[in-house]
Amino acid sequence: MVDTGSVDVPEISAEWYSDVVDAAASSPAPVQWFVGHATEGVILLLGALLLMAALSRRSGGPHDRALALIAPVPALLAYAGSEWFKTVVDEDRPCRTVGRAIIAGACPPPGDWSFPSNHATVAGALAVTTLLLSRRLGLIALPLAALAAFSRVFVGLHYPHDVIAGVLFGALVAVVATPLLARPATEVLRRRADRANSPVPKLASRSRP
Repeated sequence: MVDTGSVDVPEISAEWYSDVVDAAASSPAPVQWFVGHATEGVILLLGALLLMAALSRRSGGPHDRALALIAPVPALLAYAGSEWFKTVVDEDRPCRTVGRAIIAGACPPPGDWSFPSNHATVAGALAVTTLLLSRRLGLIALPLAALAAFSRVFVGLHYPHDVIAGVLFGALVAVVATPLLARPATEVLRRRADRANSPVPKLASRSRP
C-alpha cells in the first residue's frame, strides 16, 4: 500500500497511475488536447445519448413513458452517492501525492477528494441507464463511459481504482434505481391514462312538470 497522507492506496493503482500520466506527459500535443477536452465533453455526449434514448420511449405505453421520465434520476443519485463516499474515504488526489506532471492544468484544492471519481460515476450511470432504455444507443454509450473514466487518470486527477470504483458504482445505481423508480411512475401514468380514457357520465335530463 502507498501512504497518500489520508488513506492507503493500493500500490498497483499508484504504479498504474504513474505509468499512465508519464505516457500522457510524453504523448503528442494533439492527443493531450483531445483527452483533456474529452474528459468533460464525453459526459455531455453521454447526456445527449440518454436524452435520445428517453425520447425514443415517449411514444410508447405507460412503462416506456415512465422510463423516459425518470431517465436522469439514476445519474443524479449516483453523483450524490459518490459525493458522500468522498467525505467518508478522504483519499487525497494523486496529483498532490504521487508527484508526477499532469496535463489537467491544475490539481484540485485540498479537500476535493479523489475516491471515487465523480466523472466516472456519472458516466457509468448515464451509460447503463441509456443501455436499459435503448440497446443500440447503450452500446455506443458504454465505450464512451470507459473513455470518460480513463481520461480522468490520463489527465492526472484520479487513480485507476478511483475511476473503476466510480464506473461500477454508477452502473450499480442505474441497474437498481431505474426499475425501482419506473415502477411507481408507470402506475401513476397508467392511472392518469385510465381516467382520461374513462367515459364521462352524462347528466340525467330533468323532466319537465
